[in-house]
Amino acid sequence: MTAVTGTVITYPSGATASTGTVVHVADAGDGRSAVVLDTTAFHPVDTAWPDQPADRGSLRAGGRSFEIGASVVGATQGGELLLGTEVPVRTGTEGWTFVVAHIVDGDAIAVGDTVEIDVDAAYRDALSAGHTACHLASLALDAALADAWRKEAPVDALGAPAFDSLAIQESRIVPDGSRDVYRIGKSLRRKGFDPVALEDLDDLAGRVDAQLAEWIAAGGAVAIEADGPMLADRRTWVCALPGGDARIPCGGTHVAALADLASATVSFEATPVEGGLELVMTTTAVRR
Repeated sequence: MTAVTGTVITYPSGATASTGTVVHVADAGDGRSAVVLDTTAFHPVDTAWPDQPADRGSLRAGGRSFEIGASVVGATQGGELLLGTEVPVRTGTEGWTFVVAHIVDGDAIAVGDTVEIDVDAAYRDALSAGHTACHLASLALDAALADAWRKEAPVDALGAPAFDSLAIQESRIVPDGSRDVYRIGKSLRRKGFDPVALEDLDDLAGRVDAQLAEWIAAGGAVAIEADGPMLADRRTWVCALPGGDARIPCGGTHVAALADLASATVSFEATPVEGGLELVMTTTAVRR
């Protein structure tokens, strides 16, 4: 296989269009091809933490337009290019090269072709709003549950006990919102969390909503800071809040400022499970 170089990504800055050169084409099965470019504005889904789905859009090459049916992270150690769920390591693992693979029908695209990427900007905007609201809601939830800890616990980006990161089981970004699943079991209780704090979920939602309203009204800037331009480089979500900047590692896309949001609200649902409780937080964002 021809040596594959990592992909330069432009979506962290908000780009929804790009021009790149095809550096590798792999068989993606079912008559499809995985097209790897040197540069792309297309956000892929990351298998290790698939919270934000891939962008929607198309690529143009040789006078033809191809719908991008999927976009996944690919990786290689110098041998076969592995795609999506085949990748056995987290993005950024030393010794691996990571790429964005655009999955399209057919095999009409070849190495060396120039390709133009067009991202569905409306869909991207909706996901970006959902992802920003998801981060805000996690911080607001941590703050609302700060008094529920009987022991010292690791803290979040604002210094509150990190309920979100300690209890999270799954996070999924959806257009203009998110769904986060938490498990409250023996492990979390041993860390000092008191589940009594979850007995009145309407009250909890009200306190989270009030914090979200305060932060959004402040309209602070949101940015993605990157250690470099490559897919494998570490990226950090930075949000200006009244009490100081919040910084969270994140590979997704976001709004440019909290002023882009009119509101964000949450709702909770709790279900007893073996050994504890499953808590689902649904976040809904409204854009201006």
